[in-house]
Amino acid sequence: MPTQPTKTLETFPNPEPGRDYVIRIRIPEFTCLCPKTGQPDFAELAIEYIPEAACVELKSLKLYVWSFRDEGGFHEAMTNRILGDLVAATAPRFMRLTADFNVRGGIYTKVVAEHRAPGWQAPQLVQLP
Repeated sequence: MPTQPTKTLETFPNPEPGRDYVIRIRIPEFTCLCPKTGQPDFAELAIEYIPEAACVELKSLKLYVWSFRDEGGFHEAMTNRILGDLVAATAPRFMRLTADFNVRGGIYTKVVAEHRAPGWQAPQLVQLP
């Protein structure tokens, strides 16, 4: 039986919950439909997050992203919806989703949405010589 798209995001336990570390995921083939014309919109998604108790499982993320292929929505709504679903599944300390949409009618769109857990502070950047 062939694999099917799904809205279910699976997780696994964070192997280092006592440490702030960054997970970066690049998804270069996101597609959805323009809600006005029905034509396909193409984007590259970049997810950056600091996990708390759970990490997103990558195959489920691939199938989740695939589920938007035949769904219409504005870029801003798609970006915030995906971030909301990822935050609901993983409850991270911090998460940023950047959706960089390809040109449409001479206009490029990049939408950046963030989540910060209450009380979480970003660690100070260490500058090495």
